[in-house]
Amino acid sequence: MTARGGSGSEMVIGWFASERRERRRKVRLDRKHLEPRARRFLKIYLNADETRKAEFYQAVQEASEQCRPSGSSLPPLELEDAQVAEATSSAAMQIVLERSALNKSDRNSDFVTDACATVAVAYHRAAGVYIMDKEMQELGTAAVHLLTIATSWTRITNEGAS
Repeated sequence: MTARGGSGSEMVIGWFASERRERRRKVRLDRKHLEPRARRFLKIYLNADETRKAEFYQAVQEASEQCRPSGSSLPPLELEDAQVAEATSSAAMQIVLERSALNKSDRNSDFVTDACATVAVAYHRAAGVYIMDKEMQELGTAAVHLLTIATSWTRITNEGAS
């Protein structure tokens, strides 16, 4: 094997190592800032009666729409799915951090912040950030399911209103 071939494989190994480090960093941040809020939101949702669940669907759907990359330099169609998911998760994380810094502890404010945290977790799950963390992967899967239900509910509700 030549030195040139060796350096190529070292570059690939280095790239994978940096990807792994970056993924671990994101998981650590998500555990710190998003996990407790997303878990609380999902637990309250599961215990809510059917009439109250509509509030959860609306909050998650609105947070998702607000965080989707529409003002980016590339049109969303030109972005890869993982890039869209990562950008959406980052925007939702930013909202969570900003709202948390306001330290407004009222139920309505917490509800909206928790919805944003749930969206961030769902999109990080979709982007494959949690592939090495089973616990976060399971939380992310639950968040994705809720987001899917919310999207369907919104579509059905809007069609019924037309």
